[in-house]
Amino acid sequence: MNSEIIAVGTELLMGQIANTNAQYISRKLAEYGINVYYHSVVGDNTGRILDVLKLALKRSDLIIFTGGLGPTSDDITKETVAGYFHLDMKVHNESEQRIRDYVAVTGRPFAETNLKQAVIPVGSRVLTNNHGTAPGIVIEKEGRMIVLFPGPPREMIPMFNDFAQEYLLKGSSIIYSKYIKMFGIPEASLEEQIKDLIEVQTNPTIAPYVGDGEITLRITARAKNIAEAEKFIKPVVEEISSRFENNIFSTEGEKLEKVVVESLKGTGKRLAVAESCTGGMIASRITSIPGASHVFDLGLVTYSNKSKIELVGVKKDTLEQFGAVSRETAYEMAKGVREASGADIGVGVTGIAGPSGESESKPVGLVYISLADEKSIETWEFRFSGDRDRIRLFSTMNALDLVRKRLKEIKK
Repeated sequence: MNSEIIAVGTELLMGQIANTNAQYISRKLAEYGINVYYHSVVGDNTGRILDVLKLALKRSDLIIFTGGLGPTSDDITKETVAGYFHLDMKVHNESEQRIRDYVAVTGRPFAETNLKQAVIPVGSRVLTNNHGTAPGIVIEKEGRMIVLFPGPPREMIPMFNDFAQEYLLKGSSIIYSKYIKMFGIPEASLEEQIKDLIEVQTNPTIAPYVGDGEITLRITARAKNIAEAEKFIKPVVEEISSRFENNIFSTEGEKLEKVVVESLKGTGKRLAVAESCTGGMIASRITSIPGASHVFDLGLVTYSNKSKIELVGVKKDTLEQFGAVSRETAYEMAKGVREASGADIGVGVTGIAGPSGESESKPVGLVYISLADEKSIETWEFRFSGDRDRIRLFSTMNALDLVRKRLKEIKK
């Protein structure tokens, strides 16, 4: 099956919001073995929507629209598609009641314009919206399936997943993927070490992707169902895991910070961090994970020398002798934040993120990370390249990975 995605909304064309719906749908369709050959973005204009619809009908079996199903006058996707196929429109009573109930829960006055969303093309199927007011619509005409989803991702994503389970996964085969997440190994080195697997694997296949300081290996199998696909994938995941045990932090596609939080929970340990060059990024990543409050005690941004002295007990003599960016300062930051918080593990990070602040002996990209626990305090020196954002990102990722590895040792 060949498909394409059409996003409707002038705000997308103007760059006011990003088209994350197309990214999500494309990824999911690829997992289901459905080809995605075209993306289009079109404004809220009947003529232009018709133009992209006519073109899509010539080349795709599945056409997915997102956006333009709301209650305002410029929400015209549904009306335009229905008009093209000469479909009458009729109030869908169940959708009308759901809209009334949804608005009532919010406590807002009911606007009659909301009922525009309950008017559905005759002969179409309705996709229930459990997270908003605009229902989705499925129209099957001319041997094509046209699916209309609401634009807000928080409404579109769960509706798409329900639709996919009901319609798209009923085919004779699917494509299913598992994602191995790795950190701390160069892409070229990784590819060289799995070259033999890539060359011999046809089902499943192996594909590496690099982004945000980490590497993702996508293991993809074609099978009759998910259970069969997982059987194909399992031995490949096990082989890769045996080769890169120290670098793999997840075989389920999880974020590094989630793995750290879950490992803290699993070991019963609590974490505290003192950050300088990362400016709170480590604490932010940790606290973005639900349940982090059970394992995260304290996060301090000790950016100035004064705050390093007063908040985490870095000695004035240490700063004067070795400087704020030094192995010794990172050591005392990790030790101090652990003692100040009573946490099991303390992390201290200090470095030069640039573009200024460097010296002959301390270039931009020099970063020290220390980790303190009840048994020892260790410090690592890193030399990162790139701009300020990249240096801060890699400092954060390495700090999280060092915590992950320490917790892995504790588990043994």
